[in-house]
Amino acid sequence: MNRFQNLVEDELDLSLISSARAPELTVAPPNDPEDPYCLFTPQHYERNYAYPLVVWLHGPDDDERQVTRVMPLVSLRNYVAVGPRGTRGPGPRGGFRWVQKADHIELAHQRVVSAVATARRWLNIAPSRIYLAGYACGGTMALRIALAQPQMFAGVLSIGGAFPTTLRPLSRFHEARCLNLFLATGRHGRQYPEQEVCNHLRLLHAAGISINLRLYPCGDDVTADMLADMDRWIMDQVAAGQPAAQDQPSHHSR
Repeated sequence: MNRFQNLVEDELDLSLISSARAPELTVAPPNDPEDPYCLFTPQHYERNYAYPLVVWLHGPDDDERQVTRVMPLVSLRNYVAVGPRGTRGPGPRGGFRWVQKADHIELAHQRVVSAVATARRWLNIAPSRIYLAGYACGGTMALRIALAQPQMFAGVLSIGGAFPTTLRPLSRFHEARCLNLFLATGRHGRQYPEQEVCNHLRLLHAAGISINLRLYPCGDDVTADMLADMDRWIMDQVAAGQPAAQDQPSHHSR
């Protein structure tokens, strides 16, 4: 069962989710119907404010619409967000996933670039505040793409997604040293065990890459605390980089 759907039902009233989605755009490139994406617009969107953008890579057996379920749990107002579709599927349950093979990695990169371009075409986005994030296999792909193209992103976040280990993910580790990384995982998770997390943490430190690691007292579930910490981690960076108070939105809420 979809762990984000469980979290939505536990933490948010469905009427609030419906409200958070308005206005919301779901569009597909006219020349490529096999590459759909979903665009999330925050409540009380302010045209004159350049918003941080979250590019959300969904988890397994889901699709690009997951971004509209997770973003209200992160923040209703702080971000524009866009979700591209995974590169393999549909599976038996009708969903898609992200696959760590060379051709799928290249396609995933293309879809992320296309999604960013779409968000910037429709809405006011701060080009220096683009964050790539994902859940499970989406988190792994987010780490992969951000480490390969660190100049594109202000930071990368993985929730329950293991660090990629094949096809030289640290081939550009010198450039990646300036990239902000956030990794959230359950201490008792089976998909990404704590020992494996620690091994990858040592690997990143050896490469000179710093990472903000958060371990939570849960298994493979996504928790409200994880998403609240995701919001705080991004907004702390946004606030630190703001040149003037009048350029900031007057709210900071989930």
